[in-house]
Amino acid sequence: MSDAPGAVLRGAVDLSSLRNRPSPEQTAAAQGAAELISTVTEAEFPQLLELSRSVPVVVNLWSARSEASQQLGATLEAVVRALAGRVVLGNVDADASPGIVRAFGAQSVPFVVAVIAGQPLPMFNGAADDQQVREVFAQLLQVAAQNGVTGTVEAGAGEAESAAPAEKPLPPLHAEAYDAIEAGDYARAVTAYEAALAENPRDEEARAGLGQVKLLQRVQNADLQAVRAAAAADPADVDAQLSVADLDLAGGHVEDAFDRLLELFAVLPADERTPVRERLLELFGLVGDSDARVTRARARLSSMLF
Repeated sequence: MSDAPGAVLRGAVDLSSLRNRPSPEQTAAAQGAAELISTVTEAEFPQLLELSRSVPVVVNLWSARSEASQQLGATLEAVVRALAGRVVLGNVDADASPGIVRAFGAQSVPFVVAVIAGQPLPMFNGAADDQQVREVFAQLLQVAAQNGVTGTVEAGAGEAESAAPAEKPLPPLHAEAYDAIEAGDYARAVTAYEAALAENPRDEEARAGLGQVKLLQRVQNADLQAVRAAAAADPADVDAQLSVADLDLAGGHVEDAFDRLLELFAVLPADERTPVRERLLELFGLVGDSDARVTRARARLSSMLF
């Protein structure tokens, strides 16, 4: 995979245990019978991985025991249908497919990961709203295009009949931001979201989108090895530590990002803590207040403030 930017579209997962490559005949059959949305078991997963060489595949690990995963699943299906064959969705019952759960290292559901040309890229670990899903799918299509995975599948008759009703159009500024993200123009997306917030300061979707795009801007051209080397060479370099935390969060290493900044906050003089606290609060907002990792990190931060 190229080191293309993406808020959560980074990371590496070892899928070797699931990558028993199917025969050419099986691959052709899988591609010919591909559905936009399907239920996938461990036996069928190798074919889904092979399909990812021609069209981006999104794997949704869900459980009937998790209301959040069922809600996210409905949102994913609506967005996939709206993309009209540019992305395929495979729903995996986490309780019935422990091998897939282990392969992706999923600790909880919902857990959503994209697969492009056989390579996984984490998307969501926890709940996400419609706006967040749309934005990350825009990033996914950009990364897929950069890696030459631009195929489509045709929805079968059954898929067309079961398609969800047309969704309410996005507000104009949100739509502009979405288009800009898909084009990789993060500066234009920031401008659009800032304009939306100027119109309505209570627009929480715009606020969340703005935070995500700003993170994208910060990591867009970052050299991971150089950034980590700079942070290791000078643990007190605030800018270097902030950069590594951004990359960790973008790669789905949420607790690593929080721990790095909390440890830095703890050793800094009081008059140098503000940038670290502000970045922590921004990252908390990206992950979501309902996430247990955010709750724990907030408690640690509060204990150092009071």
